[in-house]
Amino acid sequence: MSGLRLFHTTSGVAEVAPRLAEVEADVQDLVEAHMETMLGVRFLASEYSTGPVHGGRIDSLGLDENGAPVIVEYKRATDAGVIHQGLFYLSWLMDHRDEFQRLVRDRLGAEAAAGVLWRAPRLICVAGDFTRYDVHAVREHRRSIDLVRYRFYGEHHIGLETVASVTGHGLVSRTARRRRVTGLQRACTAGGAMAELVAAVDEVLLGLGDDITPVQRKQYRAYQRLRNFACVCPPQRAKLLVYLKADPGTVDLVPGFTRDVTGLGHHGTGDLEVQLRTERDLERAQDLFGLSYTAT
Repeated sequence: MSGLRLFHTTSGVAEVAPRLAEVEADVQDLVEAHMETMLGVRFLASEYSTGPVHGGRIDSLGLDENGAPVIVEYKRATDAGVIHQGLFYLSWLMDHRDEFQRLVRDRLGAEAAAGVLWRAPRLICVAGDFTRYDVHAVREHRRSIDLVRYRFYGEHHIGLETVASVTGHGLVSRTARRRRVTGLQRACTAGGAMAELVAAVDEVLLGLGDDITPVQRKQYRAYQRLRNFACVCPPQRAKLLVYLKADPGTVDLVPGFTRDVTGLGHHGTGDLEVQLRTERDLERAQDLFGLSYTAT
């Protein structure tokens, strides 16, 4: 991991040296077994065949928190071909939408299959390292691509670091992203106080880092790093509901402002609900936004 040093402190202090996997399958097996926790992606299939014409096998197929199709490709160390290989499979996937939706229906049910977000398919490359040429290359493609570096530490720890994360809608300046009219703003009365609050929340969430991709769904707007860290629902009854990945058990809950919604159905993802009615509420919520951002 770039610049990261890990120390064991049980008896004295000893550095835990990072290492690569013995074989690529060690990484793939671990990620597939815990894909939702590690990547925010529901696992669908491993070594999925693209058929005799294309003659390939997709390492992992999944569906992310917002319903976007995901291809995950793994490499033990640095491999210049991983991005091109993943893009080849991504093109295959877009040409075989019916096949993918049948897979989703078989694994996750009809509702998940009906909600597949085809406008934002993703490629996640997990590898021991990437070159600066890899990072430059993903910025030249009009696809959603995440480069994730891994390292094992000892026998019981693995670290994941997002090296680059690019949205699939081309390169858009941060200013332009913030000014773009969102589905949430369209749900508000033009010029109203709630519309201004929606715009302010969008500004604050996008301002937390350069690696954030907004994803618009009918029921909510997600703010995604590798995983969602915030979901904002359309205003209702003069309040804006924001769902965060922060652990409600670590937060002093305030009635009428924050609520633990673990196990309760709601749109978007996250177990901490934040209720915003005014700009002052937004100021109070900024530390919680930051907590959720760092947690993902």
